[in-house]
Amino acid sequence: MNWILVIIAGLFEIAFVSCLGKFRETTGTEMYWWFGGFLISLFVSMALVMKATQSLPIGTAYAVWTGIGAVGTAIIGILIFKEPATFWRLFFITTLIGSIIGLKAVSH
Repeated sequence: MNWILVIIAGLFEIAFVSCLGKFRETTGTEMYWWFGGFLISLFVSMALVMKATQSLPIGTAYAVWTGIGAVGTAIIGILIFKEPATFWRLFFITTLIGSIIGLKAVSH
């Protein structure tokens, strides 16, 4: 169950970073809505990872949480923010996914 919390926390990490990206692109009232989304997503992400690390190894849980956020944010950057999808970028995203799976597999 706690690994599910880490995964959900990672998804909220993707959300808060994506909100930051949209916050940067907007002005006026819309900017404040994205900032509100950032704050809510940040709070939920931190609360979930704090709960999960009460019974999981903190080093592994943190690495998986940030890895999910990094991979998800890179993919959102490519799909939403039109960042380049070069071979090497996709290659290293793939190796990061493999590392996340490996860390989860060897944790106790």
